[in-house]
Amino acid sequence: MANTASQIRSSSNRFHLSAFTASSGRNNYSAKAENFVSYIAMIAFPEKFLKILKSAQKVAVLTGAGISAESGVPTFRGTDGLWAKFRPEELATVEAFLSNPKLVWEWYLHRRDLMSGVSPNPGHYALAELESHYPDFTLITQNIDGLHHQAGSKNLFEVHGNISKNKCFECGEPFTGEINLESEGLPKCHCGGRIRPDVVWFGEMLPEKALEESFEASGRAELFLSVGTSGIVYPAAAMPLTARRKGAYLVEINVEPTSLTEYADWFAQGKSGEILPEIVKRLKE
Repeated sequence: MANTASQIRSSSNRFHLSAFTASSGRNNYSAKAENFVSYIAMIAFPEKFLKILKSAQKVAVLTGAGISAESGVPTFRGTDGLWAKFRPEELATVEAFLSNPKLVWEWYLHRRDLMSGVSPNPGHYALAELESHYPDFTLITQNIDGLHHQAGSKNLFEVHGNISKNKCFECGEPFTGEINLESEGLPKCHCGGRIRPDVVWFGEMLPEKALEESFEASGRAELFLSVGTSGIVYPAAAMPLTARRKGAYLVEINVEPTSLTEYADWFAQGKSGEILPEIVKRLKE
């Protein structure tokens, strides 16, 4: 990108939770509730951001693992029990499914069970509320946990799929039947094809229509929020840069800087579940 980091942002547009913890003599964020309330009021929202937040008609948001981590979504790279000896790359692939579909299904059912007690956090609900304020609002997520849908988001593209959904490996038709390996064995589609989890596996292409519409929304956005993403998983990682190149005001919300940070107009460092509700609050003022 032609713009340099100094042209795109200045240090005054960076908000850090760490600044508060340092000034209070703590090594990490452990402020009591009453202190946190007053601290939140200290968030230095850039004037340009507030102006665009209230005047924009077209908004796009990209979310990654960071927002789900705040809900306690377990990583698939966990070290628990039987699955500790498997690498995700050995299970989340077409090759693994073709060679041992039962093993792959057992792993995904285990992951579904782990996620069954997880609920949306304030960040998810804040994004769902933001959607109601704009005529053109698009939420794009790399997460497969379905938490945005549970929170009420409607114009949502789950570009990596949804772990709670299933489809036919052969014809691609959605499958809504029960999955019970013990009593019914491996599920089959009406066409005879095997049923698989409706997620994007390593080496697979992302769904073409969802990807195309996500890039279109990014390109027309006046305001783009990148929330809890690493900035390195493509093609989704190109969406914030596409928006920035087309003239959008780019905000990054993350607990730590990423490769995207230098291109952001405003980098808000902290938890999305704390910052996003404050953004909604300022929008409604």
